[in-house]
Amino acid sequence: MPKNKTHSGAKKRFRVTGSGKVMRERANHVHKFHEKTPQHARRLANDVVVSKADEKKIKKLLGR
Repeated sequence: MPKNKTHSGAKKRFRVTGSGKVMRERANHVHKFHEKTPQHARRLANDVVVSKADEKKIKKLLGR
């Protein structure tokens, strides 16, 4: 039986915590910071938990 492969795009975008939650980075936290207020940029810096509806699909892509 061949091994399952992890989805390359998903492994770059999501991570699974020790307790099993799937985390993602917020959108708009890559470039153009001169157009964003420092408060907005700080808010975007923190990772957030993926919505419950998408969690099962993402875990399958990650091979979990």
